[in-house]
Amino acid sequence: MNLEEIQNNMNQRDAYLSPLASKNSDAIRLRPSHKKTEIRPPFFKDIDSIIYSLSYTRYVDKTQVFTNSNNDNISKRVLHVQLVNKIARTIGRALKLNEDLIEAIALGHDIGHTPFGHTGESILNKISLEHNEGYFMHNVQSVRTFLALENNGEGVNLSVQVLDGILCHNGEIVSGKYAPMPKTKEQFLEEYEACYHDKNASLKITPMTLEGCVVRISDVIAYIGRDIEDAIRLGALKKEDIPKEITDVLGDTNSSIVNTIVLDIIINSLNKNYIQMSDKIFKALNALKDFNYKHIYYKSNTKEELDNYEKMFRELFNFYLKALNEKIETDLTRTYLNGMSDKYKKENTYERIVIDYLAGMTDNYFFKKYKENIG
Repeated sequence: MNLEEIQNNMNQRDAYLSPLASKNSDAIRLRPSHKKTEIRPPFFKDIDSIIYSLSYTRYVDKTQVFTNSNNDNISKRVLHVQLVNKIARTIGRALKLNEDLIEAIALGHDIGHTPFGHTGESILNKISLEHNEGYFMHNVQSVRTFLALENNGEGVNLSVQVLDGILCHNGEIVSGKYAPMPKTKEQFLEEYEACYHDKNASLKITPMTLEGCVVRISDVIAYIGRDIEDAIRLGALKKEDIPKEITDVLGDTNSSIVNTIVLDIIINSLNKNYIQMSDKIFKALNALKDFNYKHIYYKSNTKEELDNYEKMFRELFNFYLKALNEKIETDLTRTYLNGMSDKYKKENTYERIVIDYLAGMTDNYFFKKYKENIG
């Protein structure tokens, strides 16, 4: 068997895809790929690049919703991305879309999340704006991680379709219909840069592929019921608290919620150039999301905890920034900056370097460095 035959075997799935699916031959990269002996299809290769990245390894100790939990059965960020992946691939397979592209987007979409989840993201956003580094959002930081941080600051050459799906994955916004918006790589880069300067840019962008649209809605499906189960497990919520008008439509377990929404999407999206839910399911999902925000997300941390996290972020940020300005060696220089390329060091301010370092920390590493450096 020669190399060409092996490559043909690896690419044969394209023949079974819907005409609306992204084909392997459609893959766009920001810079050329020179590996002539590569047998992996492009989006398949992107999956490997993501799961072998150092940032992917750190998913395991990053908060999903509940930070200070001693219960090992409570979701971490690593489980969430796996659930998104599985749900999105189920929808994708039923619609004959490109599962490799779906998996790559799903596994990479939250790489840029900070310690303590959205709480840490909000704090770093304040700090970033105060230091003229633009808006900080985890979806944008996820793209930045692959463009400019991984591989010692040289970046990972992921396809534009994957990077775009990651940038546009915003699971906090639910729509009844998701229609892809075709883009060039230049248009993708323009949208990415706009997110640093326009606080609403991230809310307006749409994935360039159906696969990206599938991951975007799957992000919501993956967390909406699982977060309820976690809250119940921690005693913060009772199943009976969920309004009956919601459970009558979606069910009252994570399994029934996921199954109901996924089937509805598949039925309403088959052979269409968009991803859609029925009005009934869309309204129930929106109501459940509102319920979760009121009874889970707004209550997952006390005001005292929130104030303490902000104090810790600011003190660590100031500590590292002062050390860089005064040429004092710290763990930032020893374990992070010294291993980065000259390109990364030249192209980024000290403020951005500190933000990158803090954003990449796991929860436990953040606590450890705070104790070592601040006390």
